Amino acid sequence: MLIRRDRAMVAVTIVLDIAFHGGRSSTVSAAELADRLGMARRGMEPLLQALSRAGLLDSLRGPRGGYRLGRPRRDIKVADIVAAATAEEETGREAPGGRLQAGVVDPLWAELETAADAHLAKLTIEDLLARATAAGLRRPTAEPITFAI
Repeated sequence: MLIRRDRAMVAVTIVLDIAFHGGRSSTVSAAELADRLGMARRGMEPLLQALSRAGLLDSLRGPRGGYRLGRPRRDIKVADIVAAATAEEETGREAPGGRLQAGVVDPLWAELETAADAHLAKLTIEDLLARATAAGLRRPTAEPITFAI
């Protein structure tokens, strides 16, 4: 399926945010994630569940619970994220019919999908984190706690 900008892009952003703010050692709560992305938590839950089912994220329960990467950053391909996010959308879609559709548009879409899939299969979360660094984005550091009496 040619990349659906909305769902696939949100899934990539979710995994990238978790990698940026938590990685494999720390968890990121769904509330923090929703706040940073400006989304409703309820709207993200199906994507978080799909990414967890695909093994891309680990879900941890409890007071320190949240989400963390399910694999090392270098082992998470963007193509895997897109596949997990769009798996449910692939069924039940109707394409227009006709000779032009079958003879021109369908082969064009197949060509575009092949090129997009090949490019996304090369990119990892580690590559995207390097882009974040190159763009000047820095992981926030916790402010030290100071007490005054």
